[in-house]
Amino acid sequence: MQGKLKAFERLLNIMDDLRAACPWDKEQTMESLRHLTIEEVYELSDAILDHNLEEVKNELGDLMLHLVFYAKIGSEKGAFDIKGVLDHIADKLVFRHPHIYAEVEVANADEVKNNWEKLKLKEGKKSVLEGVPKSLPPLVKAYRIQEKVKGVGFEWEYSEQVWDKVEEEIAELKEEVENATSKEKIEDEFGDLLFALTNYARYIGVNPEDALERTNKKFIRRFQFIETESAKDGYILENMSLDEMEKYWLKAKGLEG
Repeated sequence: MQGKLKAFERLLNIMDDLRAACPWDKEQTMESLRHLTIEEVYELSDAILDHNLEEVKNELGDLMLHLVFYAKIGSEKGAFDIKGVLDHIADKLVFRHPHIYAEVEVANADEVKNNWEKLKLKEGKKSVLEGVPKSLPPLVKAYRIQEKVKGVGFEWEYSEQVWDKVEEEIAELKEEVENATSKEKIEDEFGDLLFALTNYARYIGVNPEDALERTNKKFIRRFQFIETESAKDGYILENMSLDEMEKYWLKAKGLEG
């Protein structure tokens, strides 16, 4: 433990040095750091999906620097410091884990999550959805919305019911497309379908954001195989037919096992 505390203290001291002496660090504000922090979170996400633990460690360090940076700026403004940040999260964790720090009993992880949402309401929040950031990517936001309302019992009982809803939304979207109604109406139905599919993913234990990103990576990998391998065979991608491209696609798919 002592070694961990010393490492954290070293980072805090370095942050003080940089803020005092480095021209770039001296200029930064919470607003200027915001987009960089978002980028760091996505880089961490990539490392996790790639199962690259060394890179996960590196990205966690980058993200930790940002957290310390925000706390430093907060202390300069007289708003909060790193101690206040850590005390706040520690107090919140103790309060929201009465099954650990009090007498509440839970049977499983779902009960823990449900209690978490109910306790947040006791903290003064007016809605269980207050904690969903407005700037979250839509797919992530849909998943978080559904998780949060589940915590207060707004939930289908069986996954089959959720799949029925997916099929209902597919039919409604198909009808709107076939009737060539307004783009806005078609978009509404497509959104309803994505929301229903996100909900079904949750019921079957799949994170839709992770699933889609893995598919993105898989598509990129296979399409780049088409580009490199067809070029070796003397093809120009733009002049290839879809059937010719498909042969390379299937070969790439086969190589993945």
